[in-house]
Amino acid sequence: MIEHIDESLGVTDVGAVVIGAGFGGLRMLYELRRLKIDTLVIEEGSDVGGTWFWNRYPGARTDSESWVYAYSFSDELQQDWDWSERYPSQPEVLAYLRHVADRFDLRRDIRFGTQVRSCTYDESSNRWAVETDTGERLRCHFLIFATGPLSKPIAPPFEGLDSFGGEWYLTARWPKKPVDFAGKRVAVIGTGATGIQVVPELAEQAAHVTVFQRTPNYAIPGRNRALTGDERQGIKDRYPEIWALTERHASGFAIPETRKRFEELDEDERRAALVGALERGGFEFQFTTFRDLMVDEKANEVAAEFLRTHIRSVVNDPETAELLSPGGYPFGAKRPPVEHGYYAAFNRPNVTLVDVSDDPITAITTQGLRTGSAEYEFDVLVFATGFDGATGALLAIDTVGRGGRSLKEEWASGPRTFLGITASGFPNMFLVAGPQSPFGNVPVMIEHEVRWIGAAIDHSQRCEVARLEPGSAVVQEWVDEVDSSLNATLMRKGTDANSWFLGVNVEGKHAAPLFYFGRANVYINRLVDVAEHHFVELTTPTDAIDSAEGETE
Repeated sequence: MIEHIDESLGVTDVGAVVIGAGFGGLRMLYELRRLKIDTLVIEEGSDVGGTWFWNRYPGARTDSESWVYAYSFSDELQQDWDWSERYPSQPEVLAYLRHVADRFDLRRDIRFGTQVRSCTYDESSNRWAVETDTGERLRCHFLIFATGPLSKPIAPPFEGLDSFGGEWYLTARWPKKPVDFAGKRVAVIGTGATGIQVVPELAEQAAHVTVFQRTPNYAIPGRNRALTGDERQGIKDRYPEIWALTERHASGFAIPETRKRFEELDEDERRAALVGALERGGFEFQFTTFRDLMVDEKANEVAAEFLRTHIRSVVNDPETAELLSPGGYPFGAKRPPVEHGYYAAFNRPNVTLVDVSDDPITAITTQGLRTGSAEYEFDVLVFATGFDGATGALLAIDTVGRGGRSLKEEWASGPRTFLGITASGFPNMFLVAGPQSPFGNVPVMIEHEVRWIGAAIDHSQRCEVARLEPGSAVVQEWVDEVDSSLNATLMRKGTDANSWFLGVNVEGKHAAPLFYFGRANVYINRLVDVAEHHFVELTTPTDAIDSAEGETE
């Protein structure tokens, strides 16, 4: 229920505003309702789903197993939903989120088809003023961003797009109606996780598909399959065990982790570990091979060469296989996608790979595109050009906090948060799956972060704490910890891989770790510890915060 509308000012007062109605926003709305806080969710799309609403491109599916790419807050929800595959497709994930919205009657508090333009903190009233593109003005005590880590797509960065005479599509803003590729010459530009998913699908439809690759990826076979009725029931019966496993896992999965380090295994044992993990598929390769895979360069190179050998065994043409085989950066420094027929697609006579690492695309032409040395003609261009990850959607909104501090200016050299959830200078503002939170299985991370936010808000109300805000010193401690988590692993070499983990895929963006790369279970324990100590990091008196900021400066 909306608190009240001030007709004279044209301002709607609510307890909380949540931005985004994907996994994070829906879960946050449910939590705030549980706390009896009147809440309004603002969503740009015409329905719930977030990234699963927008990314409707052919082949879109999760890289996490379905049974952990889900909510854990409701036993009833777990029992009444059946997943059909190991890795659910976009339509199935969207259907799941729609089911959640309907089952818990969430839509009545969501404003669809609306963008938030600005959020401004008013110190005199301790309220946030939120303005939308429809002219609506909202005022709230708690402001929560659930914009998602991959929700601001990078527009095609090429001149001449307006002159192209054919069709063109951005994977992250795919049309709702099916696109007909039959008999057409198609270019796919980009070979990140999205490009790797879309290529096999288009190859089965189009007359010819040409894939333009800048940086090859270590893609892992997914081994997707339909789940049997017995398997689905078994998952439902084991959910308490499954969620307990995710809380102990490095990235929030229910995958066992090897305890064996590379040097503790002989050659036969190493090969058996790699072969077994590849056959099981998915992220098992990262977690069940060598315990020190992401910290020991020798272990990583052995695994990387094993994957390159696998690519050569699948792709018939040796030259194409070599172009598809990554080199110059470690496995895991760039997000390793899960593939479903990507490498095999290059064995089709209607699929061609063009390497543009040394011969980049210079322009889009009326008939296709041009590199430095050649011109190509196409009927359709498909841009899988990636995202401005973690901070992109947040900084697209003009957010101004205490003392007129702009979030964009505060984060000019990279995000600065406490636990990826709160920021100094922005009272009663929270981030769900925000920058500097763990990179891993996102729905599991969302559950823990949302519960933490709910507990913090509940604490503030019970203890009459007007403002929840970390001091700059505790934020600096977390920034340092995030930096250390990156530097302790081979992910520090992400700049060599043009990795969006560090933001280096976005022109002009300052290179900085966008996620916490330590163990997710350690992070979860930290959330519990802060809550058990009554959120003292968020309840520092204003004068102490200001003093700490002055000392930092």
